[in-house]
Amino acid sequence: MLSRKQLQRYSRQIMLSQIGESGQQKLAGAKVMIVGLGGLGSPAALYLAAAGVGELHLVDGDRVEISNLQRQVLYKTNHRGKEKAQVAAQQLMAANPEIRVHAHCQMADTAWLTAQLPELGIDLVLDCTDNLDIRHVINRVCRELRVPVVMASVRGFSGQLVSFDFRAEGGPCYACLFPPQLRDSDLPEVENCSTVGVIGPALGMMGSAQALEAIKLLVGLPLSSLNRLQLFEAESLEWRALALPVNSACPVCGQK
Repeated sequence: MLSRKQLQRYSRQIMLSQIGESGQQKLAGAKVMIVGLGGLGSPAALYLAAAGVGELHLVDGDRVEISNLQRQVLYKTNHRGKEKAQVAAQQLMAANPEIRVHAHCQMADTAWLTAQLPELGIDLVLDCTDNLDIRHVINRVCRELRVPVVMASVRGFSGQLVSFDFRAEGGPCYACLFPPQLRDSDLPEVENCSTVGVIGPALGMMGSAQALEAIKLLVGLPLSSLNRLQLFEAESLEWRALALPVNSACPVCGQK
């Protein structure tokens, strides 16, 4: 049962036939983990908090740097040097004191995620990182524990979005699309925003898309990014989608 204050705060969302009071109650009872509180995690977290997702777990081991402020909209100049997860939690609680927000000031790894996802009762993970190794860890652990995940990334002006609902049997995973590669000193460094640059609003677009897909999943609506790679080009404002089949040779989910 929603309180009078909740009915007032979320009134414009509850008006939607796709949400209604029942959908808002589902959001209020949901627990979502956001891994990475940078250019993707900032808008995603803000929109999930505003939408009334009942419990958010924010995971990031970095501190705010001046170079972050061009795109990481949760932070201000006076936050420089402070822990991102802690600052983000304070910002979200100020925006919506009706929800619960927990800061985890550390980097995610296999052992931590494997222990924390079931212990915290996480319903959904948002991968907002810019690290390929961590993304593969999130994919593998979420698949093993049957926790849905919404992933996004941006390089330059180009964004990618894909979701996997590991509660269902037989679907693909991130490693079907991008198989993990053996690390070798001769291989070039994996590109990220610190090596190739990134335009801030493209991160805002993709982080907002993650939040949208998260809300849809939590209330039971179909996802446009489920097992489909959504590609966004900010220079032309164009979207295109690629179906993602199961890779029988996938080292994570393939059947050999």
